[in-house]
Amino acid sequence: MDGCTGGAAVVYDASLGEYDFGPSHPMAPVRVALTMRLAGDLGVLDRLEVAPAPMGTLDQLVTVHDPQFIEAVERAGASMRPDLEFGLGTEDNPLFPEIHHASAHIVGASIEACRRVWAGENVHAVNPMGGLHHAMPGKASGFCIYNDVAVGIQWLLDHGAERVAYVDVDVHHGDGVERVFWDDPRVLTISLHETGQMLFPGTGFADDVGGRDAQGSAANVALPPGTADHGWLRAFHAVVPDLIREFKPDILVTQQGCDSHAEDPLADLMLSVDGQRAAYVALHALAHEVCGGKWVAFGGGGYAVIDVVPRAWTHLLAVASGEPVDPSTEVPGAWREHVRELAGVEAPRLMTDGKVPAYRDWSRGYDPNTWLDRQVNATRMAVFPLLGLDPLP
Repeated sequence: MDGCTGGAAVVYDASLGEYDFGPSHPMAPVRVALTMRLAGDLGVLDRLEVAPAPMGTLDQLVTVHDPQFIEAVERAGASMRPDLEFGLGTEDNPLFPEIHHASAHIVGASIEACRRVWAGENVHAVNPMGGLHHAMPGKASGFCIYNDVAVGIQWLLDHGAERVAYVDVDVHHGDGVERVFWDDPRVLTISLHETGQMLFPGTGFADDVGGRDAQGSAANVALPPGTADHGWLRAFHAVVPDLIREFKPDILVTQQGCDSHAEDPLADLMLSVDGQRAAYVALHALAHEVCGGKWVAFGGGGYAVIDVVPRAWTHLLAVASGEPVDPSTEVPGAWREHVRELAGVEAPRLMTDGKVPAYRDWSRGYDPNTWLDRQVNATRMAVFPLLGLDPLP
């Protein structure tokens, strides 16, 4: 286990579902409950330690967030009055009672995932409720109140990590985490996302490479709408492994938003569950190759609540457990019956979308006539030389 005393853990408590913006909001907490139930029915949880999720403290929150913002969140949750200056009470971030408590709970769960791996208690840890990567130090944004990912990374830095690599595969740019560590050369942030020309938050382009004293600490691959498994995996493998290997992090932190799926209602990429599973496998392998297996994974976006999220994140949990689920595995009948009773719809029958996640390696050359290849090449040209890497195939 690469020096760790335990296997993998999932940090979870059903009360984390109190982070709930209401029945009409796309980020339904039931998606994580369904994930945990599916993982249980498939036997994946039998191979994981299910660890309790502590509450995040004020001292932990202020390592990233402005005290005035935290006070605004507490105040808005008590009064239920919007505070637009802080992004609270908007269409994306509607208020609900105890919003501070629920948000701080997710932060505490993410810190616990980081702590368990850094302390060697587990080789990998997953917080599927985490991944709230848009929140800024002083403002809520994009369904995210507090940035649990950034607080978790800051905790690692404060407890001895010298280099942390963060890979964000959500369909939306990981702007909040990038912004927090923009000027910190100890943190490498890599985000693959649908181009900000088309999608919220409108940021994350190839020439965004980090602050003046941290050039090369940020990498962004802005993908064209319609990018499917083969193109997405081509971009991933053209950028991520080389940067991670060169950076040599002490620990790998990833955000596994699955809203890149073709059926997701909020974006325009065309990945399958099979392509997403391939990304989990690749990140797991990189963690073992580069940083002794130390891997912390968070959830994130994902709004096809029944058809996509539970299958995708069950694959994530299975990969973390060391025993991936075969894509051809049947979805258990008991889980499908639960979905039928809960939502009145038919759930998928298999853990696959029937796709083969193949791709053409970048070393075979690129085509400047394709939008995807131009974007990948722009990222390599902008970032690779800053880390001493040759950007050419």
